[in-house]
Amino acid sequence: MTTVILGAGIIGVSTAYYLSQFSRTPAHQIHLIEPSPHLFASASGNAGGFLARDWFSPSVASLGALSFDLHKQLAKDHNGKERWGYSPSTGTSLVHEGGVQGKRGDEWLREGTSRADAAAEHEFGYGEGPAWLTRRRGGKVEIISEEETAAQLDPLKLSQFLLEECLERGVQLHHPAKALSVSKDLRDELSNVRIESEGGKQTDIPCTRLVFAAGAWTPPVFSSMFPSSKVKIPVTQLAGHSLVVRSPRWSREHEEQGCHAVFTTDQSGFSPEIFNRIGGEIWLGGLNSSSIPLPTLATEVKVDDKAIAQLMDTAKSLLGLPNGADDLEIVRKSLCFRPVTASGRPIVTRVPDTKLGGCMSTRGGGNGGVFVATGHGPWGISMSLGTGQVMAELIEGRATSADLRALGL
Repeated sequence: MTTVILGAGIIGVSTAYYLSQFSRTPAHQIHLIEPSPHLFASASGNAGGFLARDWFSPSVASLGALSFDLHKQLAKDHNGKERWGYSPSTGTSLVHEGGVQGKRGDEWLREGTSRADAAAEHEFGYGEGPAWLTRRRGGKVEIISEEETAAQLDPLKLSQFLLEECLERGVQLHHPAKALSVSKDLRDELSNVRIESEGGKQTDIPCTRLVFAAGAWTPPVFSSMFPSSKVKIPVTQLAGHSLVVRSPRWSREHEEQGCHAVFTTDQSGFSPEIFNRIGGEIWLGGLNSSSIPLPTLATEVKVDDKAIAQLMDTAKSLLGLPNGADDLEIVRKSLCFRPVTASGRPIVTRVPDTKLGGCMSTRGGGNGGVFVATGHGPWGISMSLGTGQVMAELIEGRATSADLRALGL
């Protein structure tokens, strides 16, 4: 019962992490395939790392809550504060004159408004906000997260931790390597995945359980493996530029004040998101576009200097000194692609054999199958651990810890 996972981002490594905990799946029979020369080169390494427990629509609520609780437990068990910057956070909305009218669910993403809208059913008071935020006359900081329902982490460090744990258990990583095709046995059942490693070497890996967890790249990868299938994975890319900066007003001595997530609007027409992290970094993003084409590999992205300049202007306004002076240090400029669906719901499911194009079938129960885990939009980091656990349960043929009925194809 060898399992091949296409995509070694945070969803893929989370799936391998939880699957390798089950005794009937030996870790050495789990294979992670990643074509990008550098690991975690897209959202898994460059996203903001904000976690929420109850900011989700009803169809995704149980998965969101499960994942948030797993993040908290993992950090407790493995010193997450020191290893990947896990910290409770306070969600806030910087409300300018006129206030914020919010919606729950995914409307904020499709309409280009603020993620804070997803929490707008809560009613809380106003506060001073974090010390690193530059407050202007007429602005108010509204607390929009309930106690212990928001948290913060560094997604790159968490992804690296999960991969290290998998490798120590015996999970096999093929990197860089590209999946080329699938083949079947004499019973017409899925039996192998052919990959091509660096240098052109091709290898057949035994496979009865195949998982597609390639983020925004999942649709083309699925189509290449099952070219006769009429199923088109309904996922598109949402590109997002971001900055990571350091500020004298957020350093180790300030960490006892806790992390904050600040959601606001900008006069230039986008909705900035600002997250401070343990370790002295502040992440700023929210400048998204669905028109930037998806590159062949995550490492082939080209950062737009104009987008970065716009983010830097916002950083100076919201994080700089009141007199306009710039004392911020730029740590990283990045562009990543998040997988989104029209419904705003991720896809976490087993693909029926009837949708594989008639070329082959798979073994029943927990002995085989083709699975898809993608489409998490801006919540991929928040939902990563929960998705990994329920995917492992699906692969094993077990009852799942979250309700997945609305998350199929």
